[in-house]
Amino acid sequence: MQVKGTLKMISNLIDELPSSERKIAEYILEHPGKVIKFTTAELAEKSNTSAAAVIRLCKSLGIKRFTELKVRLAGDLANKDDSTGYRDISANESLYSIIEKSRTNSIQSINETAELIQEEMVQKAIHVLEKAKNIHLFGIGASHIISLDAQQKFLRIKKNATAFSDLHLVATLIANSSEDDVVFGISYSGETEEVAKVLKLAKEKGAKTISLTKYGGSKVANITDISLHTSFTREAPFRSGATSSRLAQLFMIDVLFLGLSASRYEDTVTYIDRTRESIHTLKKL
Repeated sequence: MQVKGTLKMISNLIDELPSSERKIAEYILEHPGKVIKFTTAELAEKSNTSAAAVIRLCKSLGIKRFTELKVRLAGDLANKDDSTGYRDISANESLYSIIEKSRTNSIQSINETAELIQEEMVQKAIHVLEKAKNIHLFGIGASHIISLDAQQKFLRIKKNATAFSDLHLVATLIANSSEDDVVFGISYSGETEEVAKVLKLAKEKGAKTISLTKYGGSKVANITDISLHTSFTREAPFRSGATSSRLAQLFMIDVLFLGLSASRYEDTVTYIDRTRESIHTLKKL
């Protein structure tokens, strides 16, 4: 698979970067075709920085070395499309137009998230979830809907999972947690105070922690052992965190669920069959 998504990663992070790394990032965004032919020293010279700053930028992006950065840039350039970005609705817009905008926004959000996935990090999350005795999911507002979806999926394959939005109730669960448990915090912004507090408490109690936030550094992501990300878009008024970003979060939960299912395939098939049979039995009662 051709790796890509680096230009999106850079544009997402550029405002958070130190000045020297930001200068390099700006140069890459303006001249990606040139950068794939550069050495580290050449990029440093062109951006009026240093080779050390180029290496630091790679680390900030979660990329191990400059050669990998160039491979990813080449993937971006080979997969350019005519996307016009996310589109918001306007007053008295036709239903047909609303359907088309919703479709393209949803597809773009999922595509961008797929491009940003760090497979090594996702694999770590799957391993931790597979070994977990209990999985406690926590999110506020729209993120709570994502946690409920994850709970339903995990329960179907015999993984004990909870999903509560009540801060005190979650704190009670975490008080009795151990290193065999996982606390999974979900926050699109990554700045939800309640989620950050829950994850901090979980770490103090020795539980393993996972977060799902928009791409980039954030209060929530910086706390957890494993940080997972969705694409970051500057949401328009009608396309707030409850729409396209919600679909990206659901996509990530699907990736985790299917990855977990594949790692214990035979057991998963058995559990899914049992739950299906149980539901059919209830319908006959």
